[in-house]
Amino acid sequence: MLENTIITGFADEINRDIKVQIQLLKELGISYLEFRSANGKGVADYTLEEATDLKIFLDENAIKVSAIGSPVGKIKITDDFEPHYDMYQRIVEIAKIMDTPYIRMFSFYPKEKGDFRGYEDEVFRRIRKMVDYAKEQKVILLHENEKDIYGESAAACQSLMKAFYGDSFRCTFDFANFVQSRQETSEAYQLLAPYIEYVHIKDALWADGRVTPAGEGDGKLREILTLLHKDGYHGFLSLEPHLAEFEGLKKLEQNAAKRDMTDGEAAFTIAYEALIKIL
Repeated sequence: MLENTIITGFADEINRDIKVQIQLLKELGISYLEFRSANGKGVADYTLEEATDLKIFLDENAIKVSAIGSPVGKIKITDDFEPHYDMYQRIVEIAKIMDTPYIRMFSFYPKEKGDFRGYEDEVFRRIRKMVDYAKEQKVILLHENEKDIYGESAAACQSLMKAFYGDSFRCTFDFANFVQSRQETSEAYQLLAPYIEYVHIKDALWADGRVTPAGEGDGKLREILTLLHKDGYHGFLSLEPHLAEFEGLKKLEQNAAKRDMTDGEAAFTIAYEALIKIL
């Protein structure tokens, strides 16, 4: 599968300092990152000038941006949408600066946990407005499944895909988020396979939702990555370690400690090595 995919990742989990992020990416032979934050500032807080300066720095270090890991859609469905839409429009401009068509997004939290009754139309109205703008601006929104948002289940994600899938709206498949939402990943893949454009690599345990290295949880990563390969997937596999609470981290860190790595560097390296083992 290696010849068909490009490994990228949320490098801000390595360290807040972009220089440290790049140093480890180069050590691992990774030439892309998914830009969520750098130097302690989230992408939504970047000015266009700051984004331009960061792009120059990334270019100087031969690092490309696979996607913008934006917080678009991570507000309550009852929150005022207009300021959020303004932020979204600025992120579209940042995506252009970063020379990536991809913008990760979500489908809103309910007013009360788990209850979207009476708000489904508003979810679709907001996403339709964002998709229309994405189409106009020639960028691609990647909807990520996430616990507690409208699109936390595979069926809800599928309903969004049936409504909006096309050149400007596609699917990011996140194994751990489905596990944490009590959604079987095999069923999720069956429903969403035609729409998958981008993949987040993290695993989780069904029992308590804790994140693990790829292949050590209940996300069926090996099985589904094999299916993706057979189905002709060509695209990014994005590491999102989230291993701070993984009980085996300290044991796994022993070799990393000998290499003078911080916890973030060790966790990212462990996540990378787990993915390579599966591939």
